Amino acid sequence: MSFSQFASPISSSSSAFYGSSNLNTRTERKMSTLGRSSRICKCVATPSEKTAYTTNVTRNANMAKLQAGYLFPEIARRRTAHMQKYPDAKVISLGIGDTTEPIPEVITSAMAMKATALSTLEGYSGYGAEQGEKRLRTAIASTYYHDLGIDESDIFVSDGAKCDISRLQFLFGSNVKIAVQDPSYPVYVDTGVIMGQTGLYQKDVEKYGNIQYMRCTPENGFFPDLSTVSRADVIFFCSPNNPTGSAATREQLTELVQFAKDNGSIIVYDSAYAMFISDDSPRSIFEIPGAKEVAIETSSFSKYAGFTGVRLGWTVVPKELLFSDGFPVAKDFNRIVCTCFNGASNIAQAGALACLSPEGFKAMQDMISFYKENAHIIMDTFTSLGFDVFGGKNAPYAWVHFPGRSSWEVFAEILEKSHLVTTPGSGFGPAGDGFIRVSAFCHRGNVLEASKRLKELYK
Repeated sequence: MSFSQFASPISSSSSAFYGSSNLNTRTERKMSTLGRSSRICKCVATPSEKTAYTTNVTRNANMAKLQAGYLFPEIARRRTAHMQKYPDAKVISLGIGDTTEPIPEVITSAMAMKATALSTLEGYSGYGAEQGEKRLRTAIASTYYHDLGIDESDIFVSDGAKCDISRLQFLFGSNVKIAVQDPSYPVYVDTGVIMGQTGLYQKDVEKYGNIQYMRCTPENGFFPDLSTVSRADVIFFCSPNNPTGSAATREQLTELVQFAKDNGSIIVYDSAYAMFISDDSPRSIFEIPGAKEVAIETSSFSKYAGFTGVRLGWTVVPKELLFSDGFPVAKDFNRIVCTCFNGASNIAQAGALACLSPEGFKAMQDMISFYKENAHIIMDTFTSLGFDVFGGKNAPYAWVHFPGRSSWEVFAEILEKSHLVTTPGSGFGPAGDGFIRVSAFCHRGNVLEASKRLKELYK
């Protein structure tokens, strides 16, 4: 099979089906009759073989709305297929936003000491507080929210922002309407689909029903025209944005907070890349007056300290944030956490405390500076080739425009001809088609080699 066969154009949705179209149609026909009288559901990822035994449990109908696998596993599948086709090629990944540089020793030594202490009677500890260790919550409040009116009781330590987004969706339930930036991190949409917040996928516009897609493009400075946005209960907003790399200004976030107040909405503000900000853009939504009454903030050590595998993040739910009946949102989120989560790893929390020590914080800043230098190299490369490229300054992503071309077509071309993995922009929403996201999370030598290959491809 040639690469052009398995890299043929597909839907630009992050949940687009990446398999045979006739199999997809057959599956949809099966699902349309799903019920007690029709208990067989063929998985789209398996051959159409007779099943020896089925249970009487029907499939969650919301799962059936998802058009296919998650974006990044699909990219990994295509990379694997490419490596099988070119076994001697050195494939360089500039796709998934996974860190590559070692965790600073000041942080790993703290985790090692905690792990060793667990082997002693004096140092052993079992379950901790579901909300996180008080010392760590206090350190997060004083480091990231100093003078913003956020204290340790507002902070919930977790195993990562992605997991907290799912818990927040569990908190909100199925009877809410959500709004997302377009393009945006796919998890916001996919968790909404799974929770039953959406309608069916509309192939003609590549959107789900009952979601408000807030278009963010170069033409509007990657900030939505809120005058055209209808009311939503929950607004997911990421700044600096993944994938565009754009950071919202203070004026823009002030407008967003006022929009939420006018509509009685709650903002879920994803600040996972806030430490990459180089200018005076706000690093927290709570820098905006009144935000504590309408916003929740999620963040993580994943991109700051290389904790993508360690897993440690946090969510801020201010005590001022209330549901329509006056009940505190934090109390319900606390119940969700206590019911569904046994608390973050005590070893990971020891590492997080080290992150927030003076030496650890400087080490994180040095790591961020390294990735920002990578981003600068990538930005310069595409700019020198005449492309319009965005992001890079306040985020570890370059957002590169290929007008008139589909994102998956460009992805396939760069992989096939340069052995470089990128991320198709359409995987983040329909407004991302025609763009690719290029990640700066890479070893310096690989970034320089990738730059050389791109210049050879597009010179």
